[in-house]
Amino acid sequence: MNNERLDIGLKVSRNTIIGNGFLSVIKIIIGIVSTSSAMIADGIHSFSDVISTIGVIVGFKLSNKDADKEHPYGHERIESLTSLFLSIMLFLVAIGIGYSGIQNIITKSYNVPGIMAIVAAVISIVSKEYMYFYTIKYAKKIDSTSLKADAWHHRSDSLSSVGALIGIIGARCGYPVLDPLVAIVICIIIIKVAYDICKQSISQLIDEAASEEEIEEITSKILEVIGVIKIDSLKTRKYASKLYVDVDIAVKSNMNVEEAHDIAKKVHDSIEENPKIKHCMVHVNPFQ
Repeated sequence: MNNERLDIGLKVSRNTIIGNGFLSVIKIIIGIVSTSSAMIADGIHSFSDVISTIGVIVGFKLSNKDADKEHPYGHERIESLTSLFLSIMLFLVAIGIGYSGIQNIITKSYNVPGIMAIVAAVISIVSKEYMYFYTIKYAKKIDSTSLKADAWHHRSDSLSSVGALIGIIGARCGYPVLDPLVAIVICIIIIKVAYDICKQSISQLIDEAASEEEIEEITSKILEVIGVIKIDSLKTRKYASKLYVDVDIAVKSNMNVEEAHDIAKKVHDSIEENPKIKHCMVHVNPFQ
C-alpha cells in the first residue's frame, strides 16, 4: 500500500506542477500586458502552487521511508511538517498580494485591465477547479494531508481567479479601484485557507486525539469482542494521517494468562483492521 500511495501522490503532484507552471506564465504575461494587478497577483499565486507541490513531492518521498533504528515509528510525520510548511508559504504569499493591493489604493495607482485579462481569468477558473477535484479525489483515496493541502492551494487559486475576474470587469466598467481591492480580498481568502491547513498540520504533530466519531467506532469494535467486560481506559493520538490506540480492557479475574492474551489479540486485530490505525496497544486488567 505504501508504494501505491507514493506512486499516486507523485503522479498527481507532477501533473499539477506542469499545469500550474503553464498557467502561471500565461496569467503573469497577460496581467503585465493588460495592466491588471489582480491578474498578476493571481499568476504569482499559481506559481506558488508549483513550489508548494514540489514540497509535497519531497514530503511524500521522505514520509514513505521505512522505519529504521533512529526512527522506529516511521517517518509519516514528515508529511505533516510538509503541510505546515505549505501553509506558512501560502500565508506569506497572501501578505505580499494584500500589501501590493493596499499600496495601489493608497497611491491611487489604478489601471484599466485589457480584455485579455478576462479571458485569462476564465481559463484559470476552469483549470484550477479541475486541478482541485483531480487532486482532492486522490488525496481522499490515499488519505494524504499534504495532498489535501495542495488541493486547497488549487481551490484558493480558483477563488482568487473569480475575484480577479470581478475586479477586472469592474475596472473596465469604470470602477478601477476594484482591481486592487479584489487583490486584498484574495489575500484574505488565502490567509483563511493557510490557517485551516496550519491548524490541521499542528493537530497531527502534537498528538491530538481522534474525533468523537472515530473514538465511538473504536469503542464499539472493542466491546464486540467476546470476553471484554468493559473498557477501563482508551487513548488515541494522531500520527500524521494515522492513529495510535492505547486501550485497557477488563476481563474476568479468574482467567489464565493464555485466555486473557487471546482476548487481547482479538481486540488488537479487530482495531488494526482499520487501515487508518497504525498501531493498537492492548493492556488487560482483572475485572473488579
